Amino acid sequence: MTDRLKHAPNGHAAQPRAKVGVLVANLGTPDDTSYWSMRRYLNEFLSDKRVVDTPNWKWQPILQLIILTFRPKKSGRAYDSIWNKEADESPLLTITKAQTEKLRGLLAARYGDDIIVDFCMRYGNPSTESRIKALKEQGCEKILFFPLYPQYAAPTTATANDAAFRALMKMNWQPAIRTVPAYFDNPAYIEALATSVREVFDAENPPAKLVVSYHGVPERYRDEGDPYYCQCLKSTRLLKEALGWDDAMIDTAFQSKFGPEKWVGPATVEHVAALAKTGTDNIAVIAPAFAADCIETLEEINEEIGDAFKEAGGKAFRYIPCLNDRNDHMNALAGIVETELKGWLG
Repeated sequence: MTDRLKHAPNGHAAQPRAKVGVLVANLGTPDDTSYWSMRRYLNEFLSDKRVVDTPNWKWQPILQLIILTFRPKKSGRAYDSIWNKEADESPLLTITKAQTEKLRGLLAARYGDDIIVDFCMRYGNPSTESRIKALKEQGCEKILFFPLYPQYAAPTTATANDAAFRALMKMNWQPAIRTVPAYFDNPAYIEALATSVREVFDAENPPAKLVVSYHGVPERYRDEGDPYYCQCLKSTRLLKEALGWDDAMIDTAFQSKFGPEKWVGPATVEHVAALAKTGTDNIAVIAPAFAADCIETLEEINEEIGDAFKEAGGKAFRYIPCLNDRNDHMNALAGIVETELKGWLG
């Protein structure tokens, strides 16, 4: 819908009616599993200084000549094992589309067509810049940018925000923008996690232990003030309290180590193997740092980490899916959006 701007002279070009945009952002996805598609995606991801902050003169020769020569094939095989063949896209993209559609419906029920909901990816497509431009062209003079990371970290939340701010730098008429803060302790988010855990532990043959696995970061990040590690520990504590469990039922671990630096631990793959070797042969693993299932959960946890547990003597391994587009999760996210929109919409 377009209207003539208020107080504009006769003959002024029609403009879209002012609206508010909500742009959810996820990590990203390759366009397909081929070598060159994977290479483009990995190059964009691993060239991000928030992800790998080694000086370019040292890092780029290693990345371009070694890592991007061999890793695209390995990563392509990993993605192929989880690829949504029917839609010909990654599960992360499929789930993010579903999340966006549900969030759009929840917000439309309250705000009608005064709000437009879209999604973008930090790496790959659709790009952050393209979707901010699209929202602006649809009349969004205000945009709420929502990185889908419950816990704040520089390599996730901060780099997503960076991409949004860089997009604004190229615009003559910038929309006003707000960024959604970390929601690691949001009660509705914690309760949705707890509900997903109860569904597994209330069933027959319940696990003896829940391992809460977060994506790892180098210890240096924590020591330099990044709050991610502490927020992860608090999420685990709040989940334990929501479940009414004691400390013996739940452990925290970290996955996806990359590079030679010392990372926060314990490492999930080593921790689950140690549990199996000491007699805990029935466990479940959940990954609360991810809002949607992706390569790190569907391939790394459900396949690699699960295999490590069974090879060490474990018998029953259960991966509890991310909250994805569950209704309780989407209601939690909609509640966060409504809180952050205060003052912009009635």
